[in-house]
Amino acid sequence: MPVTDTAVLVEGIEKSFGDVAALRGVSFEVPRGTVLGILGPNGAGKTTTVNVLSTLLRPDAGRAYVAGHDVVEDPASVRRSIMMTGQYAALDESLTGRENMVLFGRLMGLSKRSAKSRAQELLTQFDLLNASDRRVSGYSGGMRRRVDIACGLVIRPQVVFLDEPTTGLDPRSRQGVWTLVSALKEQGITVLLTTQYLEEADLLSDNIVVIDKGTVIADGTADELKARTGGSYCEVVPVSLDDLPRIREILTSLCPSGRVIEEGTDRVSIPAEFGAQTLTEVLRRLDIAGITLADIALRRPSLDDVFLSLTGQVSVDESVLS
Repeated sequence: MPVTDTAVLVEGIEKSFGDVAALRGVSFEVPRGTVLGILGPNGAGKTTTVNVLSTLLRPDAGRAYVAGHDVVEDPASVRRSIMMTGQYAALDESLTGRENMVLFGRLMGLSKRSAKSRAQELLTQFDLLNASDRRVSGYSGGMRRRVDIACGLVIRPQVVFLDEPTTGLDPRSRQGVWTLVSALKEQGITVLLTTQYLEEADLLSDNIVVIDKGTVIADGTADELKARTGGSYCEVVPVSLDDLPRIREILTSLCPSGRVIEEGTDRVSIPAEFGAQTLTEVLRRLDIAGITLADIALRRPSLDDVFLSLTGQVSVDESVLS
């Protein structure tokens, strides 16, 4: 791989299943020690992308490098450099958390003594010592996810693939996984995160790639993607719905050229090109007009807004292509 500061390099990857083109020339780059969020609606191809990069699938065309190794020419080196966890913990439920970690260590070539020592380190790091000698079958979903990720770190990977890691977890357990992702980044480990939770990508990702119908339709930081929807806007909710047409008329001249005022059932939204200055001017004009407001706020677009704008779908769903 030509760029030493790049952990993952994808160039024009294509993959089809029969007549279905799952990936159509996907390309992106992930710097070392960063978190990349991979978003996409149902069937977009994000899981297929992860499966290609983790050598579970062979691409039909294009090139991909992970930790400096070609996924087609040198898959064994790729596998030695990565850790991957899916939506469900791959653990032996008849064993304890400690026994699972020791087992993984032995399978990865560690001596019995080294495997036990590494298991102790990870149990401490992942706050699992108190439950370490209980069978995994009695663990909560969040604890299983922590053990699952910890097992993958027995041998320190360079790149971690987390495919929908918080699906089905309660809010507290999700927070725990978020903390783990941040800890991986602090250790200099590169993370590729596919998720159906937009706030998760917003919170954790340094950069985001949006895939739809097998192609990358947008990439950048969360703020850059949000800016594509038009930046901030001022939302006005009057006490009387009869004032909506009048508000629209009063605020029309504030709307930037080429932009539109959006009117909902109980509110009007105007692009706030100048942020707080726009909000102040809206308040001034409506006060002069004697219009009483129930609410007024300056809002930034969310990743939900970005998704609706880019894909025409309201939210991200789980990918079914694999």
